[in-house]
Amino acid sequence: MRVRFAPSPTGALHVGGARTALYNWLLARGGGGTLVLRIEDTDRERSTSENVEQILEALQWLGIDFDEGPISQVARSERHQELLQQLLDAGHAYRSSATKAEVDLFKAQHGAHRGFRGEDEGSGAVRLRVPDEGESVVHDVIRGGATFAHVHLDDPVIARADGSVLYNFAVAVDDMDAAITHVVRGEDHLSNTARQLLVLEALGAAPPIYAHLPLLHGADGKKLSKRHGAASVQEFRDLGYLPEALKNYLALLGWGAEDDETILSTEELAERFSLERVSKNPARFDHQKLRWMNGRYMRALPVQQLTERLEQFTGRSGLRAAVEISHEKMQTLADFEPLAGFIFDGPADDPKAREKWLDEDGRAVLADVHAALEPLQQFTLENVQEALEGVLAARAAKPKQVFQPVRVALAGTAVSPGIFETLVVLGRDESLARIERALRV
Repeated sequence: MRVRFAPSPTGALHVGGARTALYNWLLARGGGGTLVLRIEDTDRERSTSENVEQILEALQWLGIDFDEGPISQVARSERHQELLQQLLDAGHAYRSSATKAEVDLFKAQHGAHRGFRGEDEGSGAVRLRVPDEGESVVHDVIRGGATFAHVHLDDPVIARADGSVLYNFAVAVDDMDAAITHVVRGEDHLSNTARQLLVLEALGAAPPIYAHLPLLHGADGKKLSKRHGAASVQEFRDLGYLPEALKNYLALLGWGAEDDETILSTEELAERFSLERVSKNPARFDHQKLRWMNGRYMRALPVQQLTERLEQFTGRSGLRAAVEISHEKMQTLADFEPLAGFIFDGPADDPKAREKWLDEDGRAVLADVHAALEPLQQFTLENVQEALEGVLAARAAKPKQVFQPVRVALAGTAVSPGIFETLVVLGRDESLARIERALRV
């Protein structure tokens, strides 16, 4: 098996493209095959080296490696010209200067559903000759058979007048030369496939097996885009998602394991993945489900590994103690700063929290807590908990009535890791100092 991922470097790698790359990677790794990376950079105005680097960076972050490439499509121009001339010499292609108006006139004279047929003019764009008889059949693993009657197909332009080849010709030639056995790509390419089959037939090459993946939709049922939130791999990385969680989630979009398990390791995905189980229907990208899955992955990481990832993500160091008390409440790496950043930066400024919890009653609670904590020589979790529970008992109060004023004094907001654990991580002196400052407000 030889598969390929062939992105166009006209922007960052969209998660839809990342899923296509992942499915090809899973096929290759699960079936002992080869994955080829081809950069389809024939759009010289929009294709940039910066975008190529973005794509390579996204694939590396996801852990999607390739066996051959990256191969630049532009760098294969000499080969494209060789085969283009071969088709011209064999009479399978011809030069025509026919304009859109002339094509429309042909259809008006011969019927709207009749494919355009031109004459060799010796100059102009290169068109592939399509026979009136017969049909091209796309045998698709996911979607079944799709038949295109030749009589309805225009003679397609496969090269411009200046000799630069167009997408359908270049793709067919590159797949043929790379001996690609399976073409797995988005369903938006399905309409191109009949033209590529005609090119391969004219070149005397056998077609690969095709599999056109359903597109990704947002919650509103429309094609996934920036209006639905993050759309590129780098955006999800910068939002604090783990590559293994995003990979797991993308794999399940349109495909599912037989036992409907949700959390699957990369090894399990490669072992179980099959094109036959990919759905024909569009898959809906659910950001909340991805957050949930990412949280599962984060909580499964050893604390030291999670600490290292958070230190890299935040640029901070010395986070282990804060991570130990906050990891259960996080779903993304980006959740750490709002949840535990106050440990390092001091209390946040949340006027609503102060107004609600540091009123006269709240400050009275803080005074009692300060009095209970100050004598502690060993500021351990057990001693801190015993001291605060003593305040609860003495005031006959509910936990929230005591813990929330303390939380706001320490964190500046009503959200933090566990209150006992937070006090211990801050330490006796810093905890008492923050409570004293809150009492003076």
